[in-house]
Amino acid sequence: MKAKSRSRQQAPMVRKLGIVGGLGSLAGGDLFYKLVKSRAVLEDQGRYHFLFEQHPFKDVLLPLDQGASMTSRKFYVFQVCKSFEDSGFDAVMLPCFASQTFRAEIEEELGIPVLDMMVALARHVRHTVSPRTTLGVIASVFVRHCGLFERHFGKDFQIVYPDADTQAKLMEAMYGLNGIKDGHLEGAPLEAVYQACLSLQAQGATVILPGMTELSLVCADLQRRGITVLDINEIYADFATLDQQPMRPPFKLGIVGGVGPAATVDFMAKVVANTPAGKDQDHIKMVVEQNPQIPDRTASLLRDETDPTMAMYATCKRLESAGANAIAIPCNTAHAFVERIQAHLRVPIVNMLSETVEWIARTHGSGQAIGLLATSGTLQSQVYHQAARHAGLQVLTPGVDYQAMVMDAIYGPRGIKAGFTQGLCKEQLLLAAEHLCELGAGVLILGCTELPLVLGHCEAFEINGHRVALVDPTMILALKCVALAQGAGKLNVLNSLEHVAAI
Repeated sequence: MKAKSRSRQQAPMVRKLGIVGGLGSLAGGDLFYKLVKSRAVLEDQGRYHFLFEQHPFKDVLLPLDQGASMTSRKFYVFQVCKSFEDSGFDAVMLPCFASQTFRAEIEEELGIPVLDMMVALARHVRHTVSPRTTLGVIASVFVRHCGLFERHFGKDFQIVYPDADTQAKLMEAMYGLNGIKDGHLEGAPLEAVYQACLSLQAQGATVILPGMTELSLVCADLQRRGITVLDINEIYADFATLDQQPMRPPFKLGIVGGVGPAATVDFMAKVVANTPAGKDQDHIKMVVEQNPQIPDRTASLLRDETDPTMAMYATCKRLESAGANAIAIPCNTAHAFVERIQAHLRVPIVNMLSETVEWIARTHGSGQAIGLLATSGTLQSQVYHQAARHAGLQVLTPGVDYQAMVMDAIYGPRGIKAGFTQGLCKEQLLLAAEHLCELGAGVLILGCTELPLVLGHCEAFEINGHRVALVDPTMILALKCVALAQGAGKLNVLNSLEHVAAI
């Protein structure tokens, strides 16, 4: 009894597979049938959940000649695949050789795999056919021209195709008015496919590979006539029911933007600047909701104005739905609301404040007095104070008059949120910074994301005879996000901040 109980607990989870229909209705239906009757499914029917989804696709009737456009087909396939992803499916089956030519493009934009039919076919061939065997290929002109079979079989096998006249008859038999694709599986269409197979045998082919999924509809008839032709739908069905490693999609960073707008752009620039990349494609995927309509965080904390929690939560949920693996909020004051939001999200919000304080403790040592330049809302929320206490650091804040200068530098008519980065706002910040140095601060946190637009990160900044380190939390947040994307250790990347010049 105990053994049975343990066995039940270790039973595999349900595997949900979506099948893209509409690219060849009969061939897609045949795949679904062969999937349901495959050995793995019959042995464990409760494990598999299949969904065949087909929508009207007008371009399905266009001939697959050499110059056939795949644009509308790509869009159709992506829409159906995305609906499977949104419904929580584990993988997608794409029973169409023409669509397999752009399978990788589609998969790159999804968070679930699109099972590679050519890999399934190649795997089967390498297990059943001797190397250097001549393989005949029955494919559309488009698939043939794309070199799909050469990429998968060209190194180990000899590949032959029907001659031009036979190919033309084959295309008519498959895709013509009374062709196999429309359900005419006997008579002239079947005979034309049979003759194409004979022409390949005459070129030395001992095995016929399918390059049209419709070939599965007449595969049994051809085999009864002595043709060694492979059934791609049967092979693909068996491949789909193998235990496969889950795909790990590229890291995607979600950004709550607009708090404030310029600070968001500044943060993104820091992510880009600190990502090791030799080309565009090496950079991190980012999805940003630039939402300046999120209610002001400082106004909520100081004057009990509109609570931004709901707007922030809704923005985070949309980023979560867009496939974000982690969420960054380049706004210090907004972190006063993070704790109440995080519990209701499936993905983590990278806490800029705790990352900043931890970096200071590692770099400058515990027991350090830290000066905090931030909004009055951030100061009142005590979020930096709480993080600092955990790290054994003391936080110093400006006196009342100097804090008024900081607020004016941020929110005033000639402040940073109004688009100014020089003049009065900078002078006010420098006066407040000097005041904190006089109180004993050796490190200053630029604790509002607008401040680094005026004073950049710097390990040794001179202020009227005082030497102080300026720490930019958005830089640390950017480097942490880069580390997450790379799967690297936190210290390796964050310690490099010592060598980063101010941006």
